[in-house]
Amino acid sequence: MEELRTRLFDGMGFYRKQCPYCKHHFWTLNKEQESCGDQPCTPYLFIGNPPGKFRPESIRDVRERFLQFFERHGHTRIKRYPVVARWRTDVYLVGASIYDFQPWVTEGIVPPPANPLTLSQPSIRFTDIDKVGRSGRHLTGFEMMAHHAFNYPDKHIYWIDETVEYAHEFFTKELGLRDNEITYKENIWEGGGNAGECLEVLVGGLEVATLVFMHYRTVNGKYVEMPTKIVDTGYGLERIYWLLTGKPTVYDAVFGPFIEKLRSKLGLPKPSDEMLMHMATYFGQLDPEVTSIEKAYEYISSKVGLDVNDVRNILRAQETLYILSDHGRTLSWMMADGAIPSNSGVGYLGRLLLRRMLRSMYVAGIEIPLTEVMNMELEFLKDDYPEVYEEKQTILELVDLEERKFKELLRQAPSIIERVVRDRERRTGKRELTTDDLIMLYDSQGLPPEIVREVATTKLNMSVVVPDDFYSRLAAKYQRQVGEEKPKVDVNPVEVQDLPQTRELFYENMRLFHFNAKVLRVIRGRYVVLDQTAFYPEGGGQVADHGIIRHSRGEAKVIDVQRVGPVIVHVIEGEAPAEGEVVEGFVDETRRLDLMKMHTATHILLQSIRRVLGRHVWQAGAEKNIPFSRLDVTHYKLPSRDEIKKIEELANQMVLMNQPVIIRWLGRTDAESRFGVYIYQGGAVPGAKLRIVQVGPDDEPYDVEACGGMHVSSTGEIGMIKIVKVEKIQEGVVRFIFTTGRHALNYVESLEDSIDEISELTGVSKDDAVNGVKELINETRRMESRVKALMRKAIRSDINEALGREVVINGVGFTYMEYENEDKNYIQEFAKEYLSNKPNTVLLIVNRVSNGTEYLVYLGSESAKRVNVKDIITKLNNGVNGKGGGSATYGQGFTQSKPSINDFINIVKAALGNV
Repeated sequence: MEELRTRLFDGMGFYRKQCPYCKHHFWTLNKEQESCGDQPCTPYLFIGNPPGKFRPESIRDVRERFLQFFERHGHTRIKRYPVVARWRTDVYLVGASIYDFQPWVTEGIVPPPANPLTLSQPSIRFTDIDKVGRSGRHLTGFEMMAHHAFNYPDKHIYWIDETVEYAHEFFTKELGLRDNEITYKENIWEGGGNAGECLEVLVGGLEVATLVFMHYRTVNGKYVEMPTKIVDTGYGLERIYWLLTGKPTVYDAVFGPFIEKLRSKLGLPKPSDEMLMHMATYFGQLDPEVTSIEKAYEYISSKVGLDVNDVRNILRAQETLYILSDHGRTLSWMMADGAIPSNSGVGYLGRLLLRRMLRSMYVAGIEIPLTEVMNMELEFLKDDYPEVYEEKQTILELVDLEERKFKELLRQAPSIIERVVRDRERRTGKRELTTDDLIMLYDSQGLPPEIVREVATTKLNMSVVVPDDFYSRLAAKYQRQVGEEKPKVDVNPVEVQDLPQTRELFYENMRLFHFNAKVLRVIRGRYVVLDQTAFYPEGGGQVADHGIIRHSRGEAKVIDVQRVGPVIVHVIEGEAPAEGEVVEGFVDETRRLDLMKMHTATHILLQSIRRVLGRHVWQAGAEKNIPFSRLDVTHYKLPSRDEIKKIEELANQMVLMNQPVIIRWLGRTDAESRFGVYIYQGGAVPGAKLRIVQVGPDDEPYDVEACGGMHVSSTGEIGMIKIVKVEKIQEGVVRFIFTTGRHALNYVESLEDSIDEISELTGVSKDDAVNGVKELINETRRMESRVKALMRKAIRSDINEALGREVVINGVGFTYMEYENEDKNYIQEFAKEYLSNKPNTVLLIVNRVSNGTEYLVYLGSESAKRVNVKDIITKLNNGVNGKGGGSATYGQGFTQSKPSINDFINIVKAALGNV
């Protein structure tokens, strides 16, 4: 690449050579250098022999030296961004510093926060998660130190020559490396829809930086030149620190004090540096494709002269320490940014890290709680990441919750795995577990493949092969994919693409309820496009306005309003206006004002929830409607009654204070600089300019968000915020149902009416209604206890009757009971009690009901291993003309006829005769 021939290379006499192994070209001052200096073409040369004169006392020394170097060279230091990329729709996590600026800055739509700039950005990648702990160099979380310059057609900052000179000066002058110790390898970089030539900076066999010269946009696999030219550099903080310390692995360099403290606490053996070197060599230094763990143990055993079992035990413990170190830091970054472990989205990736940590501890026989490990690591990290340490309580609570789930999962694992094996054997005739089965068991049950393999080997006497890249495959499935949103009206964008953008009067005056407009198009008599409108279209969780369009031929009701491309479409009922005429629009004023109160209340309520439950809370969804609205937030458990009360009190304090609601349009960069990425509570917002809604005065705002919705002018207009219901709707998401204003008053009055009715029914005063209800509940419980005692007595009698009927068919017991309109709870209790003492029995229940006959088949834990309940139910369905189905241990059906009990008995006996 001739464009990578820089004035530094020419001025210092660098040689351009081609690596015989990877075929890449590289630049070096060493005429005799043969390989490119990168893995796996070159071995590590720095371990035990660190280059340079600078010996940092901590990783902070390297970070600060880098940032100060670029500040001295005219760069502005900016704060690091969160690791959860809420300002983007295409990825969940920040994977490099350039992610902070894609696509708005890189596309030239908005200016950068500074130009040029420097920062050290925590970044997360799951690409090599399976190698973490073994290769000696792979991390899921790392800091990318960077300097960026954004060159525009009318403003040049600097380009390739200066970038290479900065890099060379930093490594030689700041870190004290010799000129001839540095190699520059040519390559092409792609990511986030952009691309460009790059130089990888290599020292002692280790890549320590990448200098990307981004000037392409990738479109359908092709490179398209951009008007902007962007210097996108990435200096690996952890790798540079590793290089300068010469430690055996990056984990020992970065997490050394924590690892040794944890090792001491656990009483684990310490491997020699030689053993660690061989481990790193085998798992990623020289041959990254070879990853068989057992072969590795044998290889290392032969090199260090120890028994393979000793090597296995030592390195398995060491690998666990490395995994806990890396994953613990990455997980704490994610949790501090509000990523709650769950089965979807970014939460899935968080749980993936957690389960891998717990799996590693389980395999290594480490029994201390993971919360203790995380607490130790958070103490280790607090000076580097004080904002993470502030979330310590939440992080530890989340880890404890996940660990308890994992232990319960381990208890259930044998029965879960056995059920899957049995199901596959029935379907395919093969007693095996495939990779797809392992993925299914992880995704649906959370079972790590190593646990599945152990259970399958020890309890089911079968071998299971776990792919070496299993966790990488899982992570790859959960990169964010954004599909096109389906239109909510039956209007194709092509039908309106020739129309000008609708003038949005509702943004010019949110209290404009009457307006005139020209009809630009009527589609199929139901959809109307005006040149301007005060009707607010559905968006940002707020439902659309309703109202009337009055025209020359009458009037039409507006029942919905939606955006279609640049225009706003009004969905009408009634006579449609003629195209070209001027019409009058009347927005339902009462409804709009109610929705404005709901929307502003949503912002207040969200901020109140964050202040009570913690900064990990983020909006996960919302609908501003009347008479009730909903707000979904990320939280790991149902809030307590006291917490809900505090949230409501805090929200209503803001209402009573009658704080201003300020709306302004700001440039994206300006808004982010002033308020941070918190403004994206409602999700990523497109556009160079953002509509910022601020609740509270400029000197002390209560809440600030990017929002396109309708809002009141001051919080006092809301009247009151009343939380109606709080429920957990999925893992990691809690829903608040609430109401405001007159709807809140109506709700409170309805509660008063209910209390009055309870007072009348219980015969006590309103003030004593709670005690009256408590007494009723206690009386009900006493009655339930008596009923249960009678039920147990009846069950014992039925058990004796069923025992007297039991026969053995092909080594399996069979018995039956017949009932008339029996309660299903009673039947279930009877079956459970009977089969707990007779696990090798098939129990048939026939229950005569008013409109037909119910038939139920229960299997015990032993009979389920030999009998297929679905086959029995199928035979019963065919025999009595019924319908039904079943699971592994239970089946049920129903027929409208009244077959004799012997019909049922004979069918089941015949089925068991073929077992």
